[in-house]
Amino acid sequence: MAGEIRFDGKVAIVTGAGGGLGRQHALELARRGARVVINDLGGSVDGTGGSSEAAQKVVEEIKAFGGQAIANGASVTDDAGVKQLVDQTMGEWGRIDVLVANAGILRDKSFSKMEIADFEAVMAVHVMGTVKPTKAVWEIMRAQNYGRIVVTTSSTGLYGNFGQTNYGTAKLGLVGFMNTLKLEGQKNNIHVNAISPVAATRMTENLMPPNILERLKPEYVTPGVVYLCSDEAPTGVVLTAGAGVFAVARIYETEGVYLGEGGLSVEEVRDNWDKISDPAGQAAYFNGGEQTQKFFRKMSGG
Repeated sequence: MAGEIRFDGKVAIVTGAGGGLGRQHALELARRGARVVINDLGGSVDGTGGSSEAAQKVVEEIKAFGGQAIANGASVTDDAGVKQLVDQTMGEWGRIDVLVANAGILRDKSFSKMEIADFEAVMAVHVMGTVKPTKAVWEIMRAQNYGRIVVTTSSTGLYGNFGQTNYGTAKLGLVGFMNTLKLEGQKNNIHVNAISPVAATRMTENLMPPNILERLKPEYVTPGVVYLCSDEAPTGVVLTAGAGVFAVARIYETEGVYLGEGGLSVEEVRDNWDKISDPAGQAAYFNGGEQTQKFFRKMSGG
């Protein structure tokens, strides 16, 4: 097998890196030679409050083993804060190779009890709090002809979870974001992937018993994230990870059936539902054009 994966000479920004998953990702990148920016607002799980003490503690941990890191307390939803984050990084080290967009909050309630403000707050942090830092580093990575971006999705977005309509909407939205960025980044060697973690953090500690939480340490997710940050990373992949288990999640489309354009009716859709939904020959597409090609093929009798 090839040798150890290293990040010597590379610069990584990790958002939400003051604790939990982000902290572990930052520590491991630093151990492998990356210079790391520890971004953390230091707020509570619901996004209120804030100080960058948490980020400073992680910087001290990294410096203690001889690594290089700086702290940043900007909010990933704030345009001026994101600009300051990128300016600080470029001023310190002059390049940005890796962005791990990990920051997040929870405002869990059943949809009937959820306030629109709870929905908007979660969307702002997860979606725009990923989009804004990505936009801020995108031209830097294009100019370098190198970049590795990891967004954070969730099984809630992929499959659903009671009481998390806001979180699930945001998390699947990030898969859509990744799916187009992977195409736009190809010519400049920018790889964009998503991690879907199962881990015991502040955001999950009240959801599971202690003996299960012990097996879901954030450090068991980190090897997958750091691989997605590496030169060898794939692009456009949703990697699910937890408790030492790793798998790839994909969206599949069935082969479907051509019903013709003449006399097409609602009843025909109903009567052919078994063929429409038959999984035989289903495929996971890399871009929307592949789906279009399938439609044309079927129209032509293929």
